[in-house]
Amino acid sequence: MTEPAALAGDLRVVIGQLIRRLRAERGDLSLTQVTVLGRLDRGGPAGVSDLAAGERVRPQSMASTVAALLTAGLVSRAPDPGDRRRALIDLTPAGREALTADRSRRDRWLADAIERDLTARERRVLSEAAELLGRVAEGRGDTR
Repeated sequence: MTEPAALAGDLRVVIGQLIRRLRAERGDLSLTQVTVLGRLDRGGPAGVSDLAAGERVRPQSMASTVAALLTAGLVSRAPDPGDRRRALIDLTPAGREALTADRSRRDRWLADAIERDLTARERRVLSEAAELLGRVAEGRGDTR
């Protein structure tokens, strides 16, 4: 039986390695830029302060990231209809396309690695592990 503390350490190391490998598959966008595009895709338009709070960075840092995305045409800025003093940042079609391409590139790498390196039985185990890790990440207990 594997002790939870030892398993936690092993998982932390392996998940970190996997995250670094997936990051290496990114295209021209920085990690911060991809994260902001993803947040806008999932949550819709948001103010710079909201984006900064969501990413736990200073508003000044987020403003710099948003400025680069604006320059690249990946996001747009428009007045907040509920508060004209505030601006909302939203994905442009080019931003959505860039995000989709980034996700596809990383998914393709991972799918190829799974197919190439794992047996059918190992893929089934990995599928079960993904479900379990999802429960751990969400803080849910066993729902059976």
